[in-house]
Amino acid sequence: MEHRLEAELTLSGPLRDAAALGPTVERLAAEAIQRTIGTRGEGRLAEWKLEGDLLNLVLESKGPRPHQALLAFVRRFGEEFGRAEKVGVRSFRAGRYRTQFPLDSIPKKPVTLPVPHHLTHHGKEATLELTDLSEEALRDNWMDRAVALVKEKVDKQYYEGKEQFWSLLTSSPRREMPFTRDPTEEMLKRHWVRSGPTKGKWFLGPTAAHLFRTMERIAREEVLEPLGFHEVVQPHHDSFETLLKTGHLEGLPGEFYYVAEPKTRDPAAWERFTDLVKITGEVPKDELDKMVTGPTAVSCYAQCPTVYWWLSGRTIATESLPLLIFDKSAVSNRYESGGRHGLERVDEFHRIEPVYLGAPDDLIALRERLLERYARVFNDILELEWRTAWVTPFYMQQSGQVGVDDAKAHVKGTIDFEAYLPYRGTREASEWLEFQNLSIVGDKYTRAFAIKTQKGELWSGCSGIGLERWLTTFLAQKGLDPEGWPTAFRDYAGTIPRDVKFL
Repeated sequence: MEHRLEAELTLSGPLRDAAALGPTVERLAAEAIQRTIGTRGEGRLAEWKLEGDLLNLVLESKGPRPHQALLAFVRRFGEEFGRAEKVGVRSFRAGRYRTQFPLDSIPKKPVTLPVPHHLTHHGKEATLELTDLSEEALRDNWMDRAVALVKEKVDKQYYEGKEQFWSLLTSSPRREMPFTRDPTEEMLKRHWVRSGPTKGKWFLGPTAAHLFRTMERIAREEVLEPLGFHEVVQPHHDSFETLLKTGHLEGLPGEFYYVAEPKTRDPAAWERFTDLVKITGEVPKDELDKMVTGPTAVSCYAQCPTVYWWLSGRTIATESLPLLIFDKSAVSNRYESGGRHGLERVDEFHRIEPVYLGAPDDLIALRERLLERYARVFNDILELEWRTAWVTPFYMQQSGQVGVDDAKAHVKGTIDFEAYLPYRGTREASEWLEFQNLSIVGDKYTRAFAIKTQKGELWSGCSGIGLERWLTTFLAQKGLDPEGWPTAFRDYAGTIPRDVKFL
């Protein structure tokens, strides 16, 4: 790999002995290259020129890229001339920064970046040139990030449109299905539920809410409490900083609900807005835009990111491991666009999310105990027809988050629980509903959030319990008549509220 960095340094003042500058610049550049590139590659100061208070440098290297050498040069220049002449580097930038790097595959189509650049390739060899890079961009390694993004986009061209890796693990016994109608449609007819005032949300009346809470109680008493999980209560909004660390913001930003705030609570500032509401009877959206900020946070569809924020930068004592906690307070939001359907695919839903941290062997053992507890619920209490599958999305395989060995050994990755919904068609031809999952993600998040333990590796994982999906799955297979429900579930449900009657 060959690289060329053309940098411009603005000095804090003129040098008294500019004519004798050459040997010092060359020495400082050599020291910086030795310190940052060393024996890992080759580097050299290809050109330099001083014009007034502007010092132009061209650094070239093979192997490691030279921007770290530039940063080291800037620091040493300030040390050298700050003492002697009270002159340092006020600021610096790169007019051009070119790098060559290999690709895993030949691009199928052009790759674009959101910063000024020029990208070419010959087979699997790519050349990327970034222009007008600020000091901040150089310090933050934009070139390294841009190279990684180019590689990611090329890899994505080869797995776009493919399904995730899916491997069947277990199947429950086949069950008779006396009910074959869409449960949401049947609940609407009985006024158990009503589609909410905004899209993708549902109002659950007394009967549906009672069954919903029954599912919650079963999850707590049959799965979480027997395994030693303890409840936490967390905020509903995630910071951008948190989601940058988890990777959610670069993963699926189009699925979030974003949170804005009022710019002020002052009634006088809001007077025009309220006057327009009173006169027009409508929301003056242009005026509202003036009165609220841009997005300041995210209402996420997962609870685990804020759990990792809570633990960030901390060392968990051995006596507290494995750490087993769950949150059920935060409402989950996920923008589904045109994919909404009934209560099983909604924008606003309710989850219990167990999160667990511990040594790798402890988490693998915990996963087996979780599988046993879930199996008891689905087989003996709800009497569902369901199956489990090992899944690895192609984007995770390509990015190296889960390796081939992990998938074969079922070490890190996700187990999906899927249920047959009779109203969708036959078992063989219809899409089964993913109504539960269970993941171990290794040290992905403990590293990102600098969460440590007293000794050994610290892994984490989570298991999303979607209560709307538990309820939909149960009613899709068992129907809405309590007489057809399993005895164990009826015992949990107790007295069912009477349907609300409307004239």
